[in-house]
Amino acid sequence: MNIDHLTFDESGLIPAIVQDNQTKQVLTLAYMSKTSLMKTVETGETWFYSRSRQELWHKGATSGNTQTVNKIYYDCDQDALVVLVTPKGPACHKGDVSCFSEQLWSLDDGHGGESSKRFAIIEELERVIAEREVTRPEGAYTTYLFDEGVDKILKKVGEEAAEVIIAAKNRDKEELTWESADFLYHWLVLLQEQKLSLDDVLQRLEDRHGGNKK
Repeated sequence: MNIDHLTFDESGLIPAIVQDNQTKQVLTLAYMSKTSLMKTVETGETWFYSRSRQELWHKGATSGNTQTVNKIYYDCDQDALVVLVTPKGPACHKGDVSCFSEQLWSLDDGHGGESSKRFAIIEELERVIAEREVTRPEGAYTTYLFDEGVDKILKKVGEEAAEVIIAAKNRDKEELTWESADFLYHWLVLLQEQKLSLDDVLQRLEDRHGGNKK
C-alpha cells in the first residue's frame, strides 16, 4: 500500500470518517497520521492520532470496544478517509454506538413530505437493532435474541411467518397487522445477525425491477 499520494495537513494528519460496514452509520470522526494509518492496516484494527494528547491511540485498547477494519477509501482530493469497520462495542466514550447521536436538523422538520417519513420506522428499527447487538442492554428482548443465537432467531422468524399466514387465512386485518409487524421486526434481527444489510435486499429488488422494465 502506497500512502504517499495522500494529502496530510500541516500537522501531518488526515481526517478519517469511521462508518459501520453493515449499517453504514457514521460512528465517529477521528484523525490519522501516517504511522497510525500504517498500524491500522498492519493490525486490522483502527489506530488514530489524538490531537489533545499528541500521541497514537488504539481504539478500544482499554475499553475493549475495538473496530475491525473492512475497507478504507480516500476521497477525490486525497485528503480525507472513510474507514468501514465492524465495531465490537460503542464508538463514543459516552457509551453510545455513534458519536453522532444528537440531531441538529432534518428535512422532515416541517419540510419533508409523507413519502420521506413512510419508512422512517424501518430505518429506526434497523439502527436500534444494530445498536442492541453491540451494547446488549440487560433485559431487552433484542439482547435476548442475540444472546440465544441464530437458531432462536430463525425459530421466531418461522413462528411469526406462520402467524402471518394464519391471520391472512382468517381474513383478520387487525391480527394480520400485528403479526406482520412482529415478522418484520424478527426478520430485521435476522438480517443483522447474518450481517446482511437491508440496503442489499432493497438493491436486489431494484435490480430485479429494473430488469423487468427492459
